[in-house]
Formats: sequence, structure tokens, C-alpha cells
Amino acid sequence: MTIEIEITISNKLSINPFSNYLIMSEKGTISVHTENIFPIIKKFLYSDHEIFLRELISNAVDATQKLKTLASMGEMKGELGETKIVVKLDKDNKTLHIIDRGIGLTEEEVKKYINQVAFSSAEEFLEKYKDNANQIIGHFGLGFYSAFMVAKKVELVSLSYKEGAKAVRWTCEGSTEFEIMDDAKTDRGTEIILHLADDALEFNDNFRIKNILDKHCKFLPIEIEFEEKIINNTQPLWTKAPADLKKEDYEQFYRELYPMSEPPLFWIHLNVDYPFNLTGILYFPKIKDEFEAQRNKIQLYSNQVFITDSVQDIVPEFLMLLHGVINSPDIPLNVSRSYLQGDANVKKINAHITKKVADKLEEIFKTDRKEFEEKWENVGTFVKYGMIAEPKFYDRATKFCLLQNIKGENYTIEEYKEKVSVLQTDKENKVVFIYSNNPLAQDSFIKTIEKRGYDILKLNGVLDGHFISTLENKFEGVSMKRVDSESVDKLVDKDTKNESVLSADDEKALKEAFENQFKADVRFKFETEALAPDDNFISIIKPEWERRMKDMAAMQGMNMFGAMPESWNVIINSNHSLSSKLVKITDDIEKEGLLKNAFDLALLSQNLLQGEALTNFINRSYGML
Repeated sequence: MTIEIEITISNKLSINPFSNYLIMSEKGTISVHTENIFPIIKKFLYSDHEIFLRELISNAVDATQKLKTLASMGEMKGELGETKIVVKLDKDNKTLHIIDRGIGLTEEEVKKYINQVAFSSAEEFLEKYKDNANQIIGHFGLGFYSAFMVAKKVELVSLSYKEGAKAVRWTCEGSTEFEIMDDAKTDRGTEIILHLADDALEFNDNFRIKNILDKHCKFLPIEIEFEEKIINNTQPLWTKAPADLKKEDYEQFYRELYPMSEPPLFWIHLNVDYPFNLTGILYFPKIKDEFEAQRNKIQLYSNQVFITDSVQDIVPEFLMLLHGVINSPDIPLNVSRSYLQGDANVKKINAHITKKVADKLEEIFKTDRKEFEEKWENVGTFVKYGMIAEPKFYDRATKFCLLQNIKGENYTIEEYKEKVSVLQTDKENKVVFIYSNNPLAQDSFIKTIEKRGYDILKLNGVLDGHFISTLENKFEGVSMKRVDSESVDKLVDKDTKNESVLSADDEKALKEAFENQFKADVRFKFETEALAPDDNFISIIKPEWERRMKDMAAMQGMNMFGAMPESWNVIINSNHSLSSKLVKITDDIEKEGLLKNAFDLALLSQNLLQGEALTNFINRSYGML
């Protein structure tokens, strides 16, 4: 192989106006040492060496698609005949064969397309037959050379479809030299023979080849045969019209993609041809709280060739939890096809997918709300994630985002606001949404709140910490408070004050009794409040803002709040019968026992009584029986 590089140099003299020196400038062409091209290809062309098989089979598919295009236009004489691509592994001779019955190559075409690196015949064909071409995959002219990543020697044997063409054999051993000669091949098409290199013998294995074919070629539009079996589905579901498909078809295809998964909730069939070409099927899986385990399950294809399952540039972040496939020839790819390049089409596709998901969810909500509510436990994760991450989706989602109370009743945000506004509007005219993130552990708080007639939401999902803040910031006139963030009368602060049965002096004495008893524990700040007599005697609370800041810092890996000691407010109900009893007790031992037991019970309600303190409480309680 001889590659000539012409170097042109032009010289120019000029005078620097700021000095007396003559300056000589020179322009030229950078020389390229072609003997280094194969080591570069072997090491850097593709990040994963198994891609060589995808590239060579893609070339074979292109050759076959070109032939079908020519046949449909009447430019090919004779019968089309068998068009499947055959992959054979000869383990004894350590050779891998890729055989097609496509368009084939003449000797002149071999010299033009094989001997000149990065001269793409696909690009040339597409330009000539752009109005009639079938799906052509290749664009860069480097796919063939991926063979040298795994082969110490590559042979290409080809016979063109053209009348009177002679078969040709091209051989290269990974240097810049090649040999080309006539061959006795009699059937149309091309055979690539890879003589596997010693460091690539992992590919001299039927199971390894089968896995690569299953991963990269299972939906190619031309039949692929390996070990005498067709390994691909040439007409995957996304290539068909939605009107021709049934529920069973979508569920069967999902099992084909994810054999070990539960059936999906529902799906979206993408079918766009303007202003970009996009097909695919996106499934909503059952996820519940398995958040991270469900990511990176969407497969990206270009002309039915698998490209990647890292689709974060194509699919909005919050929809990375979806499963399924996306196929688009309009998604720009770099030379290795492994990474997406951002451009206008990618952004349009991203926005379109967001819109289609919102349309589908709103459609289900409107046409069958009962079904939507039944699936909310799983669907809610997608919706809340989208509302947090994508402003445009938030605007749509407020119409079908559901809030569920601890009774299991479902409401849209607006419906819920209307439901609770009469009783739960505070002095600042904000409607307070009271919520629990753990109804079992917070039962004592819930029971007290329900006595006021207030409704309580259940927000215990993996994203609800973020969702609460998003809802409060964006949904006008709403304030969010957890059941244990305030005393019951302060949750919905109406600026009213109850009368206390204790005098001011007795309230002061009661507070000081607790402070003196537990002064060694600086976590707690005590105060008295006149609540209903049947409310809890002692409530331990953490203000909403403080807990949110601490939780947010922890999620973001910040330690500015983690370094600070925990702090809690202790509310003593001055109207409770135990308050009156305590102020009258004069025996220090009796008072101390009552103070400890009452406070330990409050600690238990917040899971703050642990270790030795819990053991002491249990033993003390037994002693009182």
C-alpha cells in the first residue's frame, strides 16, 4: 500500500513595525506517517474491542441494503435470492468469517474504498441514491479497519453484482502493505476472514461471539445466521404501526428485552418522522423504591444497530428510570458510535420524549383514573422525579400528580388544597399540608392531629424529601409541615392561644423541673404550651426548616450540619393532668421518677431512647408494676 503525501511550503517576508527586524513566516501541510495508522486503530479507534463484529456486520447489512435498493430500482439484473448474512467461527484455524450476499466489490472499488482509509462508500451511495436508499448504517469509512483490533491478518474476498465482474481477493497483515489478486469466488457478495491475533483469542469462542451478536445485532434488518440459527429479529416491534399491535405484542416484546422483569405498567410507542426521525417503545416498569437499580435500561439503536445504553443525552434525566428502546438515524454519533454528540436534534428529541410521556400520563389519568390510582405507587416515582427535575414537566404534571393521605385516598394537588383549606389555612392565609413520612413510627402524633379534624398526607417515598420542597416552592399558597415538626396547635397556626390551667409561676416551676432534671443533655430545649387536656403530656419535635436543612446537607454530602449537635424542642402540655400533678408533688424521689418516665416515653416516640437509657427505662417501669 503506498500513500503519497504532498507537503506544500510557502515563505513570506515582512517587517515588524515595532522593531527593525525582518520576520519570515512559513505555512505548510502537516505530514502524516501512515505506518502508524494501524497501531492507532488497534488501540484507540473503539473503546471496546468487541465492537469490531458490530462494525463488520453493519458493513454487510449496508451491502445487502444497497443491493435491495438497486433491485427495487431495476438497476440490478438477475434474482435477488438469499440475502442473509452468515457468521462462522473456525476454532481450529482461529478464523472468523463474515459472509454476505450483498452488492459486492470490484477490484477498482476495493482499491477505492478499502485502500483509502476513511473514504466511506456508504456516504457516496447515500448521496447518489438519497431518495431511494434503504437504511444505510455506515458513514465514516473506518468500520472495516476495526477488524485489525483483533486480527493479525485480514482477507476480503468479493464478487460484485455488476455484470461481467471478476472476483477479487484483498489481503493485509496489519501494515501499510496489501496484496490484491483475482479469486475463484462465484457467488455474489463479500466474505471477510479474520485471522485472530494471539491477544484476541477470547473471540475464538462460540459463546463469546453469540453474546456479541445478541447484544449488538439482535434487531438488524437483515437476517444474521450463526451456528445454523438466525439470531436476530429483523422486524422489532418499534418498526410496526401502533394500530397493528395488541397489548400482548407489547408485553411479549418487553419479555424479549428484559426476560427476568415483572410485566410493565404501560408503554409509549414513539413514531415521529418530522422534524426528526424517531421510533421506539418506552415502558414504565414497576419500580417502587428500587430507584438506582432501574436506571440505564433504555437501549439506543441507529438503523436497528445497537449503539449504547447510556442515553442520558437523549432521554431526560428523570425518565432514565424507563425501560425500552429508541431508534433514530438522526442522532449524531462520533466515529466510534459510542458517544452522543449534542446538537439541535438531540435537544428536540429530548423535549419530544418529555412531551410524549406527559401526554400518555395525562391520557391515562383522564380516561381511567381508577387504573391510574392503582398504579400510582410505581408511576408516582416518575412523576415526582420529573416535577423536581424538569420545569416544563412540572407544569403538565400538576394536572395528574396524586397526593395520597394516610387513609389511602387520592387527590390531585388542587383537589387536596381545596379539601383541606377550610380547616388547615393558617394566619398567613397559607394552606398547610400536614404529612407523615412514617405513619407507624409517628402514630402518636397522627392520633393527636386527627382529633383536630386535620387530614394527613403520606409522603414516605424515596424522592419525597425533594418533592416536598418543590411542591412548597412552586405551588402557590401551600406550606408543608411534618406531623412532628410543631406542637399540634402550631402546625396550623391561627394565632390563637389557649388558656392554661396552671398559673404563670406553676408553668415556670414545671419547666425548671424538667430543665434541672435533664440539664446534662444539651440536645433538648424545654417549653410549656397550653394544649388540649387529652393531647400528649410531652412532645419532642424538630422544626421543619431545621430538619430539612440537615437532611439536605446529608444527601449532598455536606457536614456543616452534621458537625453540629442534634437539637430538639420539648413541648410540655400545661393542661395535661400530669402537669397539675407534678407541680403538687413535694417528694423529690417521686417527682424525679415521674419526670424520667414521662420524658422517656416522649423519647420513645421519636426513637431517641436507646442503649443504656432504654434498659434503665425498662427496669424502672418493671419496678413500678
